Amino acid sequence: MNEKEELFRDAPIPRAVGKMALPCVISSLVLIIYNMADTFFVGQTKDALQVAAVSLTNPVFVMFMAVANLLGIGGSAMISILMGKGEEKQVKAVSAFCCYASLIIGLLFAVLIIVFMEPLLHVLGSSEGTFDFARDYLFWIALGAPFILFANTFGHVVRGEGAAAASMIGGMIGTVVNIVLDPLFILTFGMGTGGAAIATVLGNVCGGIYYLWYFSRGKSVLSLHPRYLAGQRKLMVQTALLGVPSGMNSALMSIANVLQNNVLAVYGDDQLAAMGIVTKIYMLIAFIHMGIANGIQPLLGYSYGSRRRERFLGILKFSALLTVVCGTVLTAGCIIWRHPILQVFIDDASVVAYGEEMLVATSLAGPVLGILFLCINSMQALDDPLPSTILSVCRQGILFIPLLYLLDVLLGLTGVIYTQTAADYLSIVISLFLLRRSMKKLRG
Repeated sequence: MNEKEELFRDAPIPRAVGKMALPCVISSLVLIIYNMADTFFVGQTKDALQVAAVSLTNPVFVMFMAVANLLGIGGSAMISILMGKGEEKQVKAVSAFCCYASLIIGLLFAVLIIVFMEPLLHVLGSSEGTFDFARDYLFWIALGAPFILFANTFGHVVRGEGAAAASMIGGMIGTVVNIVLDPLFILTFGMGTGGAAIATVLGNVCGGIYYLWYFSRGKSVLSLHPRYLAGQRKLMVQTALLGVPSGMNSALMSIANVLQNNVLAVYGDDQLAAMGIVTKIYMLIAFIHMGIANGIQPLLGYSYGSRRRERFLGILKFSALLTVVCGTVLTAGCIIWRHPILQVFIDDASVVAYGEEMLVATSLAGPVLGILFLCINSMQALDDPLPSTILSVCRQGILFIPLLYLLDVLLGLTGVIYTQTAADYLSIVISLFLLRRSMKKLRG
């Protein structure tokens, strides 16, 4: 038994959760910083239109993350289950599938976005003032799509074999590169939103190079060699299905963001810019929760694959408590210090004033949001993707979208900014019922 399997099988639960979740949480923080860096440095231009343009194009980047989550989290879950069963050849097939699928889909994204750039920008809600800025940003993001998908997919995949530290390092490399290049391109060279996008792409290129180096050492049970894909169509479909809940959640988040931006555009560019900043701040809370849930998923998958029911339950209960504590602290911090936090991004009194109200409204579900992600990931670890897919569709689709338009009609701008909180609380209630159903597999 290697050191990674020993962690999965025998380590005390707090130690195992800490060892897997902490690097994943750091990776989530890194991803948040990565995502916020463009908004922060573009905000230093003191141009609300450029900030709004970056916010408008954010759904495209989120859609990239949806595919990366589908492949990466699905791959990580399947790898941990197969390791629990001792099926090493199948593990290699899963990692090779994730590699080539991410590159091919990335190329497809690049072509489609560049060809349909103008109508896409109108769908995203670009106004006359934001159109050129949004186009500059989106063009470079599209060119970098294969690198963005590969780097973010393998940030998840390597965790499937317990390499949480490698996942963290890959993400940190990309973020450091982005943060170093952002002020250079945006402020020094005056490239604005286009410079922010180029820095983002180069950061992902460097992260991808790190993961290639990780595999080149020959110490991983994973593989990128296409020979392992022969005759594995069923396994590839099963891996993709396991990742659908995570991918669906991110994809619907992107669609919901577009619809919300279109609704907010009626109220004005200041409101749109404010919600763009608030959304990224709330992502800090959401991604910490997701980091814990994603970090422990390989532990849960291994416990299910090796039929260790009590360990599965112990990991889940400890992690639930951890998310509630972290979520409460983060939410309180965001609400108490909302004014200085918002001013970090932009020195515009009107945008900050709207942002303060929006941040309070949006983050009210923060303390318990982790329960939702734990339920989704637990069902994936139980090789039961259907209920977790239903749950993902509920949060950002079936619940959020109708609530967005209903609350807009009933309460105006106030209703719009409370939509996410309403959808989150309803989703959490549904998630607990669905998890109870899926746990029957564990009893069996």
